[in-house]
Order: sequence, then structure tokens, then C-alpha cells
Amino acid sequence: MIDEIIRIIADIMDQDPHTITPATYLVRDLGAQSIDLLEIGVAMQQHLGIPVQDDTLFLRDLRLVLLRAADEKIAPEAALAQRYPHLSAARINAILADLNVGPVLQVADLAAYATAHARS
Repeated sequence: MIDEIIRIIADIMDQDPHTITPATYLVRDLGAQSIDLLEIGVAMQQHLGIPVQDDTLFLRDLRLVLLRAADEKIAPEAALAQRYPHLSAARINAILADLNVGPVLQVADLAAYATAHARS
């Protein structure tokens, strides 16, 4: 699954697939923009046969989820786990630790989403 996702990303972002790893950040490292993410989502749906919800796949409402959690006095880890059930607890903790650096979406996050939805 991860290899197919890397091929999709490499094709859309015009990158050598050997330079993309599961830990590659789509926005920070590859400079992905909204149109690139849209193309990646469509390609994942077509090539992997999974339903794609862009907001969930690309963690688009992550900061909003965290703001709501703070307002409702819910632990951020719990709020993110509920909103993004495809992410592991370890990945959620890494995201929370990495938030101030910039966009947190990694290739591995797309693979986790695809794997979770392939089983559905």
C-alpha cells in the first residue's frame, strides 16, 4: 500500500519516488498545495479503490479539532483519536509535539488512512 501511495505522490509532485519515505511531509518537504492534495486524493480513490474524505485524509480540520477539544476540556489526544481513528496513538503524540513546526501531514498518514479504509 505504501509503495503505491509513494508512486502516486511522486507522479503528482514530479518527484523521484526513491526520495519519498513514509516520514516525508507532504507540505513541508514536497511543497504540496491544495490542488496537489486534491489530485492525490482522487488518484488514491481511483488506484486503491477506497472512499476518500479529504478533510480526514489530509487532516485539514486538525487545528479546529484541537480548539474544540480545548473549549470542551477534552484531552487533545482523545479528540484527535476520535476524529482520525486511522492514526495510532504514537502518531497522534508525534503530531501534537510537531504542531508548532508547520503542517504535520506525512506520507505514512495517507497509508494509515488507506489501510483502514481498505478493510472497511
